[in-house]
Amino acid sequence: MKRATIGLPIIFFFASAVCLFAGILDGLLVAPAEQHMGQVQRIMYIHVPTAWTAMLVLTWAFLCAVMFLFRASWRWDSRLEAALEVSVLLCFLLCVQGSIWAKPTWGVWWDWDPRLTTTAVLLMAFVGIVALRHFLADAAQRATWSAVATIIAYVDVPIVYFSVKWWNSLHQQPSSASTISRDFLIPLMLNFAGMLFLVIGLMTIRGRTALLRLEDEMLPPPLPAAIPTEVMA
Repeated sequence: MKRATIGLPIIFFFASAVCLFAGILDGLLVAPAEQHMGQVQRIMYIHVPTAWTAMLVLTWAFLCAVMFLFRASWRWDSRLEAALEVSVLLCFLLCVQGSIWAKPTWGVWWDWDPRLTTTAVLLMAFVGIVALRHFLADAAQRATWSAVATIIAYVDVPIVYFSVKWWNSLHQQPSSASTISRDFLIPLMLNFAGMLFLVIGLMTIRGRTALLRLEDEMLPPPLPAAIPTEVMA
């Protein structure tokens, strides 16, 4: 891996560590407890940035899939592979964090609420796409099929976002910067920036690794070794 390729993720990881440290410290020790939910609300400083980051990475995966189908460039396929794997990780964390928040708030670890259900469907869909990439040996077939599958699965992303508006949901309605107190907004945005820097660094490394593997797959098979003349005689 080139030095520039390694140096860039290190910068993102350092910025991520600074933002996450400041955001978590502010969220735990400085920000006041929420009036209705109390201390339980503090998980919002991780859960909401995870959700925002997941939506951005899923959208990036969708764009990578579209660009590969139009450009047929292996760079876009390697970026898609990185985005898919990070998307699965973020969606899994989203479900786990949601369950932790749901237990003291709703009294159960899991409820088939529209937001939770559509998020679980999204997680399973992208787990399936990652598995599909591992099962297909042909690089061109793997890239094309996973790109098409990503575009189809992305249909669930706006459904997840609008689920609390379209159906009767236990989940709270989406908030915006104008409706959140500054005391809550500062740690929220610091953690969001930290998570965003973290996934950019991860996807940069993972995408480069995927591209190197593809280059190895495209190499012609080695020629058979020549038989010594003594043996032939």
